[in-house]
Amino acid sequence: MTKQQLIEQIKQKRSFLCVGLDTDLTKIPKHLLDTEDPIFEFNKQIIDATKDLCVAYKPNLAFYESYGPQGWISLQKTIDYIPDNIFTIADAKRGDIGNTSKMYANAFFNSLNFDSVTVAPYMGEDSVTPFLEFDGKWVILLALTSNKGADDFQFFRSGEERLFEKVLRRSQEWGNDQNLMYVVGATRPEMFADIRKLVPDHFLLVPGVGAQGGSLSEVCQYGMTGDCGLLINSSRGIIYASQGDDFAAAARNAAQTIQQEMSDLLAANHL
Repeated sequence: MTKQQLIEQIKQKRSFLCVGLDTDLTKIPKHLLDTEDPIFEFNKQIIDATKDLCVAYKPNLAFYESYGPQGWISLQKTIDYIPDNIFTIADAKRGDIGNTSKMYANAFFNSLNFDSVTVAPYMGEDSVTPFLEFDGKWVILLALTSNKGADDFQFFRSGEERLFEKVLRRSQEWGNDQNLMYVVGATRPEMFADIRKLVPDHFLLVPGVGAQGGSLSEVCQYGMTGDCGLLINSSRGIIYASQGDDFAAAARNAAQTIQQEMSDLLAANHL
């Protein structure tokens, strides 16, 4: 999916919502456990209930890898089921030496046919560029994450520059706003102003709104661009809105509440 195609989806749906498919067999409704493929059946119903309200889905690969071969089968079926006009994100956080990264890229982009993959930048350019060699595919580079441990390294200063700022600046030598996005956590909304000085035109994937305490309005205040430039992820708050028979309807209601707020914020920013 191209950047312009993503922007068009945002405008059509009045939404920049990404639904995280962090599917856990201990949390899904019990009646689904009797189906042939409980993970896929859960995902299928969530997708059916929310596909007109979101522009992206983000399976977290740990939730599929943990179930071995069957988990990978469920993941492939899920990706195949997602409509073609919805952006797909492999939340894999890969990042290894170049030849290994090349194999990871082939797995996610050719075998599984994701539109994008999250990548950790710690090992530098040669661990990232193999993912950027695929036309029409995206790298979503970890920049400033929403977890408590982000303070351990990401704010380390070298001169006047913090480590996450170095990641943002240096990585633009490898890719551009047509194939490179960044993960920026919603729990530090004031940081978006500094981030936008370095990456004014790139899309940002933003976790941490909702369950982790991030504010959608504050993220948009500091981080929204003339093309929106944001994908706001919500996982638990949507897919586990109910654990009963009404789980799909509850997921839709939760997604619709966020989408309506997003529509209002897009209008307020003349988008």
